[in-house]
This record gives sequence, C-alpha cells and structure tokens, in this order.
Amino acid sequence: MKLWGSKEQHIAGFFDHGTSFTGELQFSGMVRIDGNFHGSINGDQLIVGINAVIHADIRVRTIDIHGHVVGNIEASTQAEIQSSGSFRGDIATPVLTVNTGAKLEGHSHMANESDNDGLSFTESTRIAGKKERNEPRRSMDRDPGLS
Repeated sequence: MKLWGSKEQHIAGFFDHGTSFTGELQFSGMVRIDGNFHGSINGDQLIVGINAVIHADIRVRTIDIHGHVVGNIEASTQAEIQSSGSFRGDIATPVLTVNTGAKLEGHSHMANESDNDGLSFTESTRIAGKKERNEPRRSMDRDPGLS
C-alpha cells in the first residue's frame, strides 16, 4: 500500500469491517481500521478505511481518512481526507488535504512547530444544511454595471 507517494509499506495492524473495539490503541508503523472504534489512538500512520466509523481522539504522524471520523486529530506530518471521507472535530497538522467531495466540519489549525513568528492560522468550516445548499450564493465580485 502506498501512502502519499512513499515507498511500498506493510500494514502492521488491521481492524476489518464488522469488528468493533472500545479502548486505547497504541501502535508503531501503519494501521488500517475498517470497523468501528471508540476511544483514543496514538501511533505513526493511520488509514481510516471507507467502512470505518471512528469516535476518538487521535494523535498520529499521518492520517488518511476514507471513512468517518468524529473527534480531535493531531497529525504531526500530514492529514488527508479523501472524497469518500468525513471528519467532524478539531484538527491540527502542518499539511491538510481535503479532496473534492470530502466532508469537513470543525476547526483546523495549520502551523509548523518551527514557526517562530508566533502567528497561527485557524480555519472554521461547517457543512451546509439542505436549506443553505438550495439558496443562491453571494458573490464577492463587483457588479459589472457599477464601473
């Protein structure tokens, strides 16, 4: 399995679809979860499979979300939400990729530990409800007739 263009890597642990686990998961290497998980996760590389439903506070080096995650994430290197993925909570990572079709609801904090200027950038995002999706969008562009 390739992760973000890296060399081929082997999955050290796997929770298949249909499994359910509650508790604390600590690991090194790469782990893939396709089942249900409630608790906390600490490790290196986490892949959230398309069938996964995770309610957890997560601290990892990298995370790749294809399924559903609710909780807080600290990814020290990179986080990616694939088009099939959804995330609700707060996320802190220096590199965040949200692919077209992915769902993100919460706050993101993207700053490197090496940033010495004290500046931090925070985004707030929420998923539009049915009513909001059907309303016309407001444009920031000037009306061409007002030149």
